[in-house]
Amino acid sequence: MRTSYNLVLLRSRFRRSHNFHAYRSLSVVILKPDHHPPAIIPSHSRFLLPGFNAHRHRSFFTRAKPATTNIEFNDHHSQRAVKTALWCNFLVFSLKFGVWLASSSHVMLAEVVHSVADFANQALLAYGLSSSRRAPDAIHPYGYSKERFVWSLISAVGIFCLGSGATVVNGVQNLWIAQPPENMKYAALVICGSFVIEGASLIVAIQAVKKGAAAEGMKLRDYIWRGHDPTSVAVMTEDGAAVTGLVIAGASLVAVNVTGNAIYDPIGSIVVGNLLGMVAIFLIQRNRHALIGRAMDDHDMEKVLQFLKKDPVVDSLYDCKSEVIGPGFFRFKAEIDFNGEMVVQNYLKRTGREEWARQFREAAKQKDDTAMMKIMSNYGEEVVTALGSEVDRLEKEIQNLVPGIRHVDIEAHNPPTETTLSSESFQ
Repeated sequence: MRTSYNLVLLRSRFRRSHNFHAYRSLSVVILKPDHHPPAIIPSHSRFLLPGFNAHRHRSFFTRAKPATTNIEFNDHHSQRAVKTALWCNFLVFSLKFGVWLASSSHVMLAEVVHSVADFANQALLAYGLSSSRRAPDAIHPYGYSKERFVWSLISAVGIFCLGSGATVVNGVQNLWIAQPPENMKYAALVICGSFVIEGASLIVAIQAVKKGAAAEGMKLRDYIWRGHDPTSVAVMTEDGAAVTGLVIAGASLVAVNVTGNAIYDPIGSIVVGNLLGMVAIFLIQRNRHALIGRAMDDHDMEKVLQFLKKDPVVDSLYDCKSEVIGPGFFRFKAEIDFNGEMVVQNYLKRTGREEWARQFREAAKQKDDTAMMKIMSNYGEEVVTALGSEVDRLEKEIQNLVPGIRHVDIEAHNPPTETTLSSESFQ
């Protein structure tokens, strides 16, 4: 007949990593119904439940302790790029709107819509930068770092719908009813002024992207496609599209003035709209990968795996995974088959093997097994604690090796041939 057991939480211990908090382990005891309560249980009766994963049951016992301060990212270059783009887009919008009222140019209206979309999108990016710094809490223990990906994605969708869609529709509608724009001189002046302002913003954004690439040790092209911070890349691509759009608008007005054919005005509007659409699709795809959950760079992952493989207490590795949880921040998880002999040897070196040998010899002299069972229980508990110390050491050294890794989750691997405890064992 199956014996019913009660599972009792004895103590919890959490490890602090930077500003994040994660529970490292839970010590539990298994009591038969007729055993004494945990308050008077002997210390040698405590042991870690085999096969019990404290990380998967954290929400059942308790929630993670929230951090008290906001998270700081090394993204000052991105903040500067966004603020510069906000002010520049506001100035450009004011200029374009005034000229559109004076000239009634279709391509200039497309540029007005483009500037409105740019300003709104930069505001969304700025909000994403701010909200991503919120401290982790019980509901989001890994923090809000991915919020910048969310708002960058919303910004890209705004470019596609408001910027690209509205501009193309406006151009198509005016293909058959195109009229030569009025006040061409004012339009030319605004295009030149906007080009200077947008060009200055583009230079700031390019510098931000270069600094981000250098910080992550990546080539500029690779960073644009796979960099961890989407904000500076979004600003650069939007400013690049703005500068290119101004060139197209200027070329359209010149063509209308030279040929006298007003068809070039809506054609320029359609070209600008398609340009914005391509930029939007690129940004949507980039942020989509970040939100789905992208692994950290192969170079950093290989550094961590090689370190673990060379460590004496590690026999083999299983199910190693990583995920980007913010710009330059990662989470790493691995199941390790520990070398039990090395774990014990390291423990005995720290505590003194002679003392344990003496205690075992003294227990062996006793007539019954009570003393021996007690010393064996104490020794077993210390070995489990030693394993926890080895896990803590590995986690700390991994974070020193790759500082961007903010969360390390190491679990002892249970070979499939061994019997593991099922939930039915506690019914």
